[in-house]
Amino acid sequence: MTVRWFDSTAETFAEDFTAFLKLRRAQGSADVFEAASKIVRDVRAHGGAAVAEYTLRFDKVVVDPDTLQAEGMDLLEAAERCPVPVREALDFAAGRIEAYHATQRPADHTFTDAAGLELGWRWTPIDAVGLYVPGGRASYPSSVLMNAIPARAAGVKRLVMVAPAPGGELNPAVAFAAVRAGVTEFYPVGGAQAVAALAYGAGVLGAVDKIVGPGNAYVAAAKRIVFGDVGIDTIAGPSEITVVADAGNDPAWIAADLLSQAEHDPMAQAILLADSEDFALKVMAAAEAQLKQLATSTAAQAAWRDFAAVVICPLEEAAGIVNLIAPEHVEIATSEPDTIARDVRHAGAIFLGRWAPEALGDYVTGSNHVLPTSGAARFASGLSVLDFLKRTSIQRIPQQGFQALADAAETLARSEGLPAHALSISVRRGGG
Repeated sequence: MTVRWFDSTAETFAEDFTAFLKLRRAQGSADVFEAASKIVRDVRAHGGAAVAEYTLRFDKVVVDPDTLQAEGMDLLEAAERCPVPVREALDFAAGRIEAYHATQRPADHTFTDAAGLELGWRWTPIDAVGLYVPGGRASYPSSVLMNAIPARAAGVKRLVMVAPAPGGELNPAVAFAAVRAGVTEFYPVGGAQAVAALAYGAGVLGAVDKIVGPGNAYVAAAKRIVFGDVGIDTIAGPSEITVVADAGNDPAWIAADLLSQAEHDPMAQAILLADSEDFALKVMAAAEAQLKQLATSTAAQAAWRDFAAVVICPLEEAAGIVNLIAPEHVEIATSEPDTIARDVRHAGAIFLGRWAPEALGDYVTGSNHVLPTSGAARFASGLSVLDFLKRTSIQRIPQQGFQALADAAETLARSEGLPAHALSISVRRGGG
């Protein structure tokens, strides 16, 4: 199966490679947005009745319009069915994720400036967060941990999980992860209707303040629609990996790393940057062999065929090309990875060295695997404790400080045509 090859020394490389990257970065279709908009409007107008109707239609699950619960579906009971080895692995991962994110909590700060003002800021957690957990292909308990644990570390008290349960089945590992991470409410609903219920409330489900977690195109569209009424984390796109590798690697290792993201989704993207065409050919051969063995080969082969690429380039050019891609994940598997990494400005997460497969980061390094995709690493960061905190500025102004600032503030207020602003200052100076 042929993938696209590029040579950084080609005269039209930048133009051709940029055009290639744009192939999968188009927004969702108008039909999806229109359908999601209708669902959101219905839920906003009719609450739990609309959620129950859509859940029966799409998931074949009967939920009570008032409680949004389904008979025989209990989070704790489902968690008990999680196999012991999986429980132990999730508990191990959760411990590392908790430890990593505990260090991200920022400190409040105050200082007194030369004019005598006491200035600063303080951090407070969001009151209520909704966690969307996909069903089907992307029903991943690791994502529950990655979304819920930072929220708990930030001090969020109410953490509401929604997850579709097609046919009345909830993944026991997802249930265990939710319990382990401290989810406080669970509703077995999904799709755009679940996003709308989180945003506006439905039945006993009270509206939340922010919605996080990945989903399909309808979920992504619904998050766009409700943004502003509630906060959202990001609009997640298909998974991505860029691997920078030299010939000192085992080609099979690099091939497996590339396929670790290709198997996620038919639109996932895997890109190899190599300084040796001979080595790149060996990686491609290893990948072709591995593709035939994967249980996920249908998705992986589609992604490999349509969106995978090889770029032959000198290692000193690799950072610049990575910045052009702005990938979700980048592995730098070279003899001196820091030399390249120091110039990488746009990437969701960087993995350094030959023993740093991205798959470890998906589960157990502790760093968050919810990362910007589709080039959003140019302006966005991965999920963290900061996403669940608000920063409030604090200003204590004594009389002498007021006197030091009043002239400039009053002048600016008058220049902007805002007399009440000016009056609130002049009245304190005896000029009102």
